[in-house]
Amino acid sequence: MSVIIVIDDEHRQRDILQTILEGEGYEVHTAPSAEDGIKLIKALNPDVVITDLKMGGMSGMQLMDAIPDDLIKPAVIIMTAYGTISSAVEAIKKGAFDYLTKPLEKDVIVLTVKKATERMKLLKENIRLQDALFGKFKIEGIVGESKSMKAVMEIVRKVTPTSVTVLIQGESGTGKELIARAIHYNSPRKTCPFTAINCAAIPENLIESELFGYEPGAFTGATRRKIGIFESTDKGTLFLDEIGDLPPLMQTKILRVLQDKEIRRIGGKDSIKVDVRIIAATNKDLEREVVKGGFREDLYYRLKVVTIGLPPLRDRKEDVQSLVKFFIDKYNNEFGKRIKGISDSSIKALMDYHWPGNIRQLESVIERAVLMSDTDMINLDDIKGELRLPTDRGILDIEIPDEGINFEELEKELIKKAMTKANNVAAKAARLLGMSYKTFWYRLEKFNISSKEDMPPQKKN
Repeated sequence: MSVIIVIDDEHRQRDILQTILEGEGYEVHTAPSAEDGIKLIKALNPDVVITDLKMGGMSGMQLMDAIPDDLIKPAVIIMTAYGTISSAVEAIKKGAFDYLTKPLEKDVIVLTVKKATERMKLLKENIRLQDALFGKFKIEGIVGESKSMKAVMEIVRKVTPTSVTVLIQGESGTGKELIARAIHYNSPRKTCPFTAINCAAIPENLIESELFGYEPGAFTGATRRKIGIFESTDKGTLFLDEIGDLPPLMQTKILRVLQDKEIRRIGGKDSIKVDVRIIAATNKDLEREVVKGGFREDLYYRLKVVTIGLPPLRDRKEDVQSLVKFFIDKYNNEFGKRIKGISDSSIKALMDYHWPGNIRQLESVIERAVLMSDTDMINLDDIKGELRLPTDRGILDIEIPDEGINFEELEKELIKKAMTKANNVAAKAARLLGMSYKTFWYRLEKFNISSKEDMPPQKKN
């Protein structure tokens, strides 16, 4: 039920309005003066305030200025028997919803209050959705207690209140867009647009018109003006995902925007100033791409004012259990399920898995498990079909990158990982790799890797 406060120093006028509006189903309170009205406004936070313009003491205009800023400002309807064009203009400039002259007609006041309450419902819903959006991307809400993620979030907290350009690097599925949104929705730009585009997903012949827009007649089929993404994101944040796949010509044009803070529509003659924060992301090694000539060096250094490196999930296994709990709660709410937790064997399987798809893959696995589980616990049978467990993998089930691999470095890395898993005990590490102790020890010496054990003396022939 909408709450309305009527403020008028005429007792009869207050009673008439209260009777009419209560008959329409509103909760109505009255006050004989603006000073008393302010007290009611602070106590009740109403949807609509109907106030006389001229009263003894504070006027209706002064009352609008006195409404506390920490409240959702109610829709204010000014009424007066001494209406003038200048006073009406002043009231509207101050933010009044409407301006009515006495004597008031019942149909007019009922219709005006109805419009005012509908407007307030929309305003409050908009505020609620904004609060939910901001809450969803709260920095504190990002799951991760590992040392690497704490370091990431420390950088995020420092860059958030600024407009500095940020480059986020990490494998696919590590949460690059989540970090970009967290930066935006906790920044001073949070009420302005956040626009995300995937540079690899837009055809090369369309990306310029998407980003910068065009004028009528700029090319065949351009029959009307189109506003580009940069222009529509003014005062907000533009997230350029997979920027490593941006065509060379567009790299030059993006560099110009970063330098000059202006764009020009295709076919246009005038430059247009834009205030857009750029957050870029890539799963490529841009430094290597610069060396290879696939990415402009000057653009790379413009983008990497601050660099955030997101670790893959396999390097932050201590966060797996927290992420699982988060996703179970999320999909319990979404599917109306009551999954209480996950079995120890399932957690072990998740912890042992290598997660090539990172957090995105983990979320998909838990989403399916919550949906398909017939009990209140997720069991190994609910997830193992989604995982290529180590026992199912062939010895050659590894990806070889296009640029090839350094086999000696691969061998060295395997030796180090085996030593780490074996708590630096060479004999145990040798068994993990299926090597004889003597062969394994030879490789330790070759790569100058230390061990807790000393090599036993060799027997003389």
